[in-house]
Amino acid sequence: MLNTTQNVKQADADVFAAIAHPVRRQLLDMLSKGDQSVNELATPFDMSRPAISQHLRILLDVGLVSEQRQGRERRYQLHPEGLMQVQRWLQTYQRFWTNRLDALGHFLEEQE
Repeated sequence: MLNTTQNVKQADADVFAAIAHPVRRQLLDMLSKGDQSVNELATPFDMSRPAISQHLRILLDVGLVSEQRQGRERRYQLHPEGLMQVQRWLQTYQRFWTNRLDALGHFLEEQE
């Protein structure tokens, strides 16, 4: 049986847990526009640079971002292929969305 510390470590290494936090999703959105430094990433947030670094550490641990040192600066790069696990999971539910959109389309056609 896993103890609490092991459960937390496993959750931290889970892509789903990593993207569950809105700050980490926003960091991924920012990195989708290109590589950025910690300071650039921290600018829009009302939190400390170390707090941003902790969020980035979780994204690093699950492989969604990589870090490269350039002198004293650390730059982060998005690795979107890590989100394929999420996409595969969502595809399971795609048929529900398709069915509902089809039903809405039929309803709207009948209303005309």
